[in-house]
Amino acid sequence: MRLAGPLRIVALVITVGLTWLVASILLGGPGGGFPRVQQLFASPENSVTAEPRARKYKCGLPQPCPEEHLAFRMVSGAANVIGPKICLEDRMLMSSVKDNVGRGLNIALVNGVSGELIEARAFDMWAGDVNDLLKFIRPLHEGTLVFVASYDDPATKMNEETRKLFSDLGSKNVKDLAFRDSWVFVGAKGVQNKSPFEQQNKANRLFRQFLEGSGCQKSSSAPREETPPLASLFPQLPAAPRGLAREEQ
Repeated sequence: MRLAGPLRIVALVITVGLTWLVASILLGGPGGGFPRVQQLFASPENSVTAEPRARKYKCGLPQPCPEEHLAFRMVSGAANVIGPKICLEDRMLMSSVKDNVGRGLNIALVNGVSGELIEARAFDMWAGDVNDLLKFIRPLHEGTLVFVASYDDPATKMNEETRKLFSDLGSKNVKDLAFRDSWVFVGAKGVQNKSPFEQQNKANRLFRQFLEGSGCQKSSSAPREETPPLASLFPQLPAAPRGLAREEQ
């Protein structure tokens, strides 16, 4: 019975010591292994400030476009699995979410002055009628911008007239476009030079091309190439009538 008192004191000392040791570890004291627990109890002044996220501009571009330029970003479809996207001035013109894309060529016509969408359509270049595409692009007014993003097969139904019309819009790769190639292109009716806003990737390879009015930033898998701003790309274009894309037939 005489030993009960000292044993209780020893047990109390051990308990206090273990409690202090555990608390020291959890609160990140000398040798502590859980510094994040200490941060939960730290004052805002002592907390580590997270690094700010990189700012994104229109259409997710890493930098803003100069005034009087149109910011745009295009992504071609991946094989027949992931649909294409066309974004202009932070507005999604065509995408799977909007349910207005399809196999073949996805084309958005835009007023080159106001940046307003005139019309957006998809043309099946595997089982569709190429005459539908020809009727769409033959009578374009000068000054109309043409945004094109491929999905699955862009070329099977292409004939010589189709390729010439896209070539007249500024394309330099359309003559070699083949089955299931990936293709993104921005051209214009009345352009005199070849457009630098064009990329082609051979069949069945995922291709992403990010285009902006102030230049062209390629995907990380391709070398960077600086290109002229949109305003200097088509300086000779006359102003397209507001909201009008094609001449009456």
